[in-house]
Amino acid sequence: MDIQNERRRLLDAEPGDEDPTGLISEQDAYLSKVKNKNLYLATFASVLGPMSFGFVLGYSSPAIPELTRISDPRLRLDSIQASWFGSIVTVGAAFGGLLGGWMVDKIGRKLSLMFCSLPFVFGFTVIIAAQNVWMLYLGRVLTGLASGVTSLVVPLYISEMAHERVRGFLGSCVQLMVVLGIMGVYLAGLFLDWRWLAICSSIPPTLMMVCMCFMPETPRFLLSQGKRREAEEALRFLRGPDAPVEWECARIEDACDEQGSSFHMSDLKDPGVYKPLVIGFMLMVFQQMTGINAIMFYAENIFEEAHFKESDLASVIVGLIQVVFTAVAALIMDKAGRKILLIISGVAMAISTTAFGVYFYLMSKLHTPTVSLSILMLDIQSKAGEEPHANLAWLALASMAVFITGFALGWGPIPWLVMSEIFPHKVRGFASAVCVLTNWGLAFIVTKTFQDMMTLLTSAGTFWLFASTCILNVLFTIAFIPETKGKTLEQIEATFRGTSGP
Repeated sequence: MDIQNERRRLLDAEPGDEDPTGLISEQDAYLSKVKNKNLYLATFASVLGPMSFGFVLGYSSPAIPELTRISDPRLRLDSIQASWFGSIVTVGAAFGGLLGGWMVDKIGRKLSLMFCSLPFVFGFTVIIAAQNVWMLYLGRVLTGLASGVTSLVVPLYISEMAHERVRGFLGSCVQLMVVLGIMGVYLAGLFLDWRWLAICSSIPPTLMMVCMCFMPETPRFLLSQGKRREAEEALRFLRGPDAPVEWECARIEDACDEQGSSFHMSDLKDPGVYKPLVIGFMLMVFQQMTGINAIMFYAENIFEEAHFKESDLASVIVGLIQVVFTAVAALIMDKAGRKILLIISGVAMAISTTAFGVYFYLMSKLHTPTVSLSILMLDIQSKAGEEPHANLAWLALASMAVFITGFALGWGPIPWLVMSEIFPHKVRGFASAVCVLTNWGLAFIVTKTFQDMMTLLTSAGTFWLFASTCILNVLFTIAFIPETKGKTLEQIEATFRGTSGP
């Protein structure tokens, strides 16, 4: 058969179209020959980056209590400094998102990922060698910068490598490795002091740089640079020796030719650009307004206020719950779909944050120094032989468990996954930078003002505020977020343009 005619026939084939034998589509026939071993290997190398910024996110929780009690006055943190130590990492991450958006378009996904390992290692080195509080801040800003770049580059790298059958699973591994990093640093914090903890945290980014040396650049980026031969070689590495990669390469190339290669601000008038950009932006807003980063940054403090004696152990339990259910989300992502998991996740978080607010409200009433309540407290203590809040401790623990479970199932992994799927290739760097800047900027605002919110609105009011935003994100999901399960990136782009997919 003539090669050009065959190429055109393959390009025109839709996923649901049957082949000449009437059995399976061309797309299914192609995917049946794909071997995923090297794709999984490349994904593992890249997600060492999210594991690294999981260590960064979780580091403050075990380190802050120790640094507030340290004997060296040059390093001892007061309450305000501790708040900055926990939240300033998000400032670096916001700038990292801008830097990452520029880097992925200029030097590619692979080199961006390799270079971002340097500020990870340098940042933790500065923390290890810290002689004053400002060095601690600098180390946190550097690790935050690397986290911002990583949170943009890795989802793009994975989405552009993976095919539609496993893209949801592999994309969800980004958040899975983040929470593995958080749990790892919580667990290590039980046994190591803050300097040794920083040393351990520098190991994953070092491994990432080494492993990424042996991984390919993404085929889509190579084709956008006119490097077809290198793109076919990358696809052959990722899809295995039996897959006819020329077919997939032709489809990607055709989509790139249709879009054009460069982004201009006038492209924002295109519904194929501004619609996914608005959705990506709102996903990041709602993710942060659930309060997740405030809760994770100050996990031990929250449990201390909830009167758990083993608050550091409780944080490890929280991390374990998050790992388990993020893994569950990854396994079912390509079957259940993105939209239904976001709805379930939002409902679960709304219920749990409401219940957490009720817990703190009841605690505040128990601690009101009225005569009748004092008599009641004495009566309870004399009968139960324990603190009056002990009977309510289960509510705080259950609320935290349900919140983390809900977040891990949907609003943890899916915003990053959808961000990596919905943007056209030419705008992917710019639009992803806007989303990452929004995410980390709001993370800074929420974490920095969390203690102030607890004071101004009370603990109960703060959690009820988070509950209201969780309800809003469910309504937004139902109304505006499209389902991307099982679609190629080119088909998703065509959905927003209002045309049929390639």
